[in-house]
Amino acid sequence: MRGSWVSILLIASLSLIGSCSAAAVEYDSSAVIINGERKIILSGSIHYPRSTVEMWSDLIQKAKDGGLDTIETYIFWNAHEPRRREYNFTGNLDFVKFFQKVQEAGLHGILRIGPYACAEWNYGGFPVWLHNIPEIKFRTDNEIFKNEMQTFTTKIVNMAKEAKLFASQGGPIILAQIENEYGNIMGPYGEAGKSYVQWCAQMAVAQNIGVPWIMCQQSDAPSTVINTCNGFYCDAFTPNNPKNLKIWTENWTGWFKKWGQKDPHRTAEDLAFSVARFFQQNGVVQNYYMYHGGTNFGRTSGGPYITTSYDYDAPLDEYGNLNQPKWGHLKKLHAALKLGEKILTNSTVKATKYSDGWVELTTFTSNINGERLCFLSNTKMDDLNVDLQQDGNYSVPAWSVSILQDCNQEIYNTAKVNVQTSLIVKKLHENDTPQKLSWEWAPEPTKAALLGRGGFKATQLLEQKAATNDQSDYLWYMTRVVNNGTSMKNVTLRVKYSGQFLHAFVNGKEIGSQNDYSFTFEKPALLKPGRNIISLLSATVGLQVLMLTIVRTVHRVQLPFPLASVNSMKEFSQNSLSYFSSQNYGEFFDEGPEGIAGGPVELIDNSNTTTDLSSNEWSYKVGLVGEGRRFYNPTSGHAKWVSGNLRVGSAMTWYKTTFRAPSGTEPVVVDLQGMGKGHAWVNGNSLGRFWPTLTADPNGCDGKCDYRGQYKENKCLSNCGNPTQRWYHVPRSFINNGSNTLILFEEIGGNPSNVSFQITATETICGNAYEGTTLELSCNGGGRTISDIQFASFGDAQGSTCGSFQRGSVEASSSLSVVEKACIGKESCSINILKTTFAVEDSFGVDNNRLAVQAVCK
Repeated sequence: MRGSWVSILLIASLSLIGSCSAAAVEYDSSAVIINGERKIILSGSIHYPRSTVEMWSDLIQKAKDGGLDTIETYIFWNAHEPRRREYNFTGNLDFVKFFQKVQEAGLHGILRIGPYACAEWNYGGFPVWLHNIPEIKFRTDNEIFKNEMQTFTTKIVNMAKEAKLFASQGGPIILAQIENEYGNIMGPYGEAGKSYVQWCAQMAVAQNIGVPWIMCQQSDAPSTVINTCNGFYCDAFTPNNPKNLKIWTENWTGWFKKWGQKDPHRTAEDLAFSVARFFQQNGVVQNYYMYHGGTNFGRTSGGPYITTSYDYDAPLDEYGNLNQPKWGHLKKLHAALKLGEKILTNSTVKATKYSDGWVELTTFTSNINGERLCFLSNTKMDDLNVDLQQDGNYSVPAWSVSILQDCNQEIYNTAKVNVQTSLIVKKLHENDTPQKLSWEWAPEPTKAALLGRGGFKATQLLEQKAATNDQSDYLWYMTRVVNNGTSMKNVTLRVKYSGQFLHAFVNGKEIGSQNDYSFTFEKPALLKPGRNIISLLSATVGLQVLMLTIVRTVHRVQLPFPLASVNSMKEFSQNSLSYFSSQNYGEFFDEGPEGIAGGPVELIDNSNTTTDLSSNEWSYKVGLVGEGRRFYNPTSGHAKWVSGNLRVGSAMTWYKTTFRAPSGTEPVVVDLQGMGKGHAWVNGNSLGRFWPTLTADPNGCDGKCDYRGQYKENKCLSNCGNPTQRWYHVPRSFINNGSNTLILFEEIGGNPSNVSFQITATETICGNAYEGTTLELSCNGGGRTISDIQFASFGDAQGSTCGSFQRGSVEASSSLSVVEKACIGKESCSINILKTTFAVEDSFGVDNNRLAVQAVCK
């Protein structure tokens, strides 16, 4: 029997609750129980630092409108404590305010303290000063690390308590997480890792927050916390304690992107399938990672090579627009699940297999009134027909789940997308005229570095994190070499480099540059008689911490062995595992070297004699002069800007221009086509790193995307042959009504002449929905209305995507007029797809009549 009570009351003491209205958060194997009400939880990740304060309310409301009841976020340690015991909780780092807005919207919250986050965030969320503490070892039974971790965890918990954010105090937070995916990589830590897990649980529970604690991907989690699942599919996951509820902390809605890679896409059909299968298999809490991905402002993107955009193909796109059809298709799924919530959380469950096991019928029968809810799933790649006797005959599309109200009426199928698709374009606003930007420029002062003058010295090649404390992407390594001869000497400069971008100068002249995860740089150089200066500029693109290609998810099977036993990619394949190489992940990832890190740096002459310079006296300079002098701030006054004779194609150059804010309220982007690699600021606010010259492989985008079958991050790719990221988000809150300033630092050489500001706008919408449903169309705000119906056909219209619709063999003659009457001139409209709506006879059409529409928003 599902729902047997083995609940654990988790409320705080009266002294903690005070005068606030407390909520008792309990659970058993089939429900989260809040003040006695049995619930399933539909949650979505929105990371507060990846948007702006001004965006939060809109994002949260759109999540609520999409059927979510909970918002989840990580806490990012390095953002909040960039220097030891110096904290920052201002602006978009004000997590307290974020959760207060969640509560204002009437939603619950999940607080993932970690404090290791991964999240493709710089250094996995750890502050680099932590790495630089002598004798520290991360994520193991190391007293130094545990003391720092406990101090930060307690800081966050106390702030949440002071703001009464926990449900036990009347706040929104119903679950909290400690650690993160440690079970995936704990094998090499041995017994120290096991004792660390026990300590994490004890430390967390001792915080006395009054709500349950969770650990994701931790099969040996202590009984005081709940272990959870992350992955593309978690239907087969089973908690390590039968009394615990089944929680999916990360359902990956898409995937992240790296510089030089293509755009990933996970279909709405497959994502919905994964969710429905999870609840079919007794799931209780499901969280979308991400529901809104957002933007890696500043230097927050992880590494190496994670893009500034963290769009993630989430239901809300990077800018906060509805990503249709994904958002709408999931909204309908959420409505169907909530319709059966009382049955799902207190029922007897029976499973029956059909069609050689490909089809599974799961019947939930209420323990209270006998009402039924059924899930009918087909995991085959072909459509299948199923006879459920008195409950009817059903055609179940391939790789789909039908939800049957009373087990005899289909109210949702994951493969039937009855919502609109929105084509969002980047364009000049209709009320604006093209701005001809007038540029000024200033060279990055490099004279001191090219002369070997630094801020400190060492007789070794320092690891970059240790030298910079992550205060900049850039570190200069400089040394002197004496040529005792009387003539010029040809040599080869060889540098063993740990990534990601190296520029080499000899006597003030750049002899070459190179970028990759790690490599050996070799270029010819000419040494003059006497003293020569070698200057090496190392640039990180998110901290490199590549230690291991790691397992991230298993579909329909539990991982039968610890990760440490996986010795090869062949084993990964044999076990049907999905894997990826996320560089701020893996055991001992924090120890991965950055920069030149011990070298060697060598000179090889024509006689093949090698001179090792690694033990030379090296001078170091952290960061760019322009960074230190705040060239990026238009009010700093330190840069000597030059007007006219625009310098283009030159490395190490700063550019400045002014612009007017685009009209309207729609999201703004800056098109940096023509620029090379660097960093961008608007009115002193960082937009993040840019690198539009790095393009994706032109091959591998055939335009076909079959939703059927297991999703992997290399499926359904697009944007082949184009810049990985050409457009960069400029939040409206960064922009003034009058004049605004854009400042760019160009590292490798570019031309700002084609830079422009645009809006993101829903220009074309289309949809097709089957008879008996309702098709809703919307221009998604921005003041746009439906101005034209380009196609409308009720019958057996052909095609499934915008631009592909064609009339079929039958069509209601009133199709166009009905849609025009319902929609023209409106921001949104809805059409009930019935024969009576289109004034046709009951005998009209085919078995599966549908309405297909394509419209223009203006």
